[in-house]
Amino acid sequence: MTNPLHIIILAAGKGVRMHSTLPKVLHKIGDKTLLAHVIEISATLQPECIHVVYGEDGELVKDSHRHLLVNTSINWIEQKERLGTGHAVQQALPYLPDEAEVLVLYGDVPLITSALLQNLLATSNTENTAVTLITTILENAAGYGRIIRNKNKDKNISAIIEDKDATPKQLKITEINSGILCTTAKLLQQYLPQLQSKNKQGEYYLTDVIAFSIADGLKVQSCVATDCIDVLGVNNKEQLAQLERHYQKRMVTQLMQQGATVLDPARLDVRGNVTVEQDVTFDVNVILAGEIIIGSNTTVGANCYLKNVVVGNNVDIRPYCVLEGVVIENNCVVGPFTRIRPQSHIASGAHVGNFVEIKNTYLGKDSKANHLSYLGDSSIGEKVNIGAGTITCNYDGANKYHTTIEDGAFIGSGCELIAPIKIGKNATIGAGSTLNHDAPAEKLTVARTPQVTIDNWQRPIKGQLKENTDAK
Repeated sequence: MTNPLHIIILAAGKGVRMHSTLPKVLHKIGDKTLLAHVIEISATLQPECIHVVYGEDGELVKDSHRHLLVNTSINWIEQKERLGTGHAVQQALPYLPDEAEVLVLYGDVPLITSALLQNLLATSNTENTAVTLITTILENAAGYGRIIRNKNKDKNISAIIEDKDATPKQLKITEINSGILCTTAKLLQQYLPQLQSKNKQGEYYLTDVIAFSIADGLKVQSCVATDCIDVLGVNNKEQLAQLERHYQKRMVTQLMQQGATVLDPARLDVRGNVTVEQDVTFDVNVILAGEIIIGSNTTVGANCYLKNVVVGNNVDIRPYCVLEGVVIENNCVVGPFTRIRPQSHIASGAHVGNFVEIKNTYLGKDSKANHLSYLGDSSIGEKVNIGAGTITCNYDGANKYHTTIEDGAFIGSGCELIAPIKIGKNATIGAGSTLNHDAPAEKLTVARTPQVTIDNWQRPIKGQLKENTDAK
């Protein structure tokens, strides 16, 4: 029987160099907090518990992650004084069973991968290993602790030298300590109480646990991250932006591996979970947010924003569309310059054209709204034509009302349909009509005031006040 895995995520750093009132771990990459990235990856390892050690603004940190759907419990632990990484791990020590295997991660290292952590755990479980570190190679290792290896055949780690303490020869070493490690609860129980804060920062360092282990002749091994991006942390806004680009590159690569064609990988942003079928094409400057599913042979034009949408096969989404909370079935045409708001459903073969806004509306099969319309709180049947400039007047300033347009209706240009209202099957509504009563099926309904020309009328002139004849 394997020992239970407990994961400690250190997330108490204030992030002074971020120059923000927001705690560092709440800054986002791919529209997801740094800490959320680490928690979600941790959950893939199926630990018995994830312990998050937080500092200031703890309630804000906790509230920001209550929505996370992970298959394990999260134990939130406050570090009231920020006295270093060793002190932070000490806060979790009372919650660790003696037999636990312990993985220590960092809330500001968001691009760590499940595969790398699984490799770390596998290495840690080899015989007589006390501690296993993740190391990596950096061309510019300035500021990082250097890995010193023994000259034996096994080349295990013999020391970690901090940058400020390294000799000129040691400064040339490019293998660095990421800080991520795997060990046992028993080892932490043994060594954490021995930590001292006799350093310039007055802090208790977790790396001293490694030094104690080596001094006692215990085996310290490493798992090397071949891609250093996996273990890079965020300390300022520049690094945040750099990791955002690396994250986007990974996400776009995954989409292309699923069969998507991306015309410029540097100009597609993924800010959620995206699933695509074969031969989906993304033009430039497309943003995909939330939960996205896109069917085969669908094209998303330039400068579109999609959030929480399901799109069918053979859909043509033309440039400059904003789609949120919508289902679009097969063979539809949407855009350009279309906005479809939440709780809308566009049935197969429908067309929604330029400068059309739709909200909480079902647009039926093969129906068309091609120009300059607003359709809100509506149920629209099949093969309906919505003329240019037509709107549903669904709001009286206090309440929303529903519009029903049945199959085959033809709504002329420039109509106003004042809800609640029903337009019958195959009804025709004359252009320019304002309706506040139901229109019968199969008939032409026209509602216009008689055209009048007013003589002796003068257009107002800017700056010239109209004479108030009533006061005389």
